[in-house]
Amino acid sequence: MASLSIIRGKSQPLAAFYLKLRASGKPFKLAIVAVMRKLIVTINAIIKSGTDWRQPAQP
Repeated sequence: MASLSIIRGKSQPLAAFYLKLRASGKPFKLAIVAVMRKLIVTINAIIKSGTDWRQPAQP
């Protein structure tokens, strides 16, 4: 469910990742699972390192 909310928020980096996958012809479910995995890996790294979430800088 979190990944569906992420892809609806167009200004987030993971939403851009989703749109890039879809633009390259990947199916919906594959793109959603890729976003889920990236989100889980990011959250795991934050918990493991004990740091706070920081919004990535916009280019």
